[in-house]
Amino acid sequence: MLWVKAFHIIAVVCWFAALFYLPRLFVYHAQSSDQASIERFKIMERKLYRGIMTPSAIATVVLGFWLVSYSSDYYFSSGWFHAKLLLVALLLGYHHACGRLLKKFAQDQNTHSHKFYRWFNEFPVLVLIGVCILVVVRPF
Repeated sequence: MLWVKAFHIIAVVCWFAALFYLPRLFVYHAQSSDQASIERFKIMERKLYRGIMTPSAIATVVLGFWLVSYSSDYYFSSGWFHAKLLLVALLLGYHHACGRLLKKFAQDQNTHSHKFYRWFNEFPVLVLIGVCILVVVRPF
């Protein structure tokens, strides 16, 4: 069980690193005007999303449910765990939204400013704070 937990934490850290970095790339991409930079950002964004972000998200979810399987009665009867699952579901939605935005950038159809992406980048921070409090404090 400790190995599963360790790899779950590693996957979460990798996923969040990508969730923090991809929207930051969107900020810089939205500010770019020269074609060389635009093409470079497209490559960086695609590789980050497909090579790190999505595999890390999958590993996080699979390993998380593997951990739950050790004490499923406890977890599914705990209010804090239901709240955590809601936050994870919101984060998966955010992940999907990043994928949609990536496609817009890839097709040169971005309609948002760099300021939008600066604010968009803050959402996973709020989720991370909530998940950490729920897992450590278990307030309900």
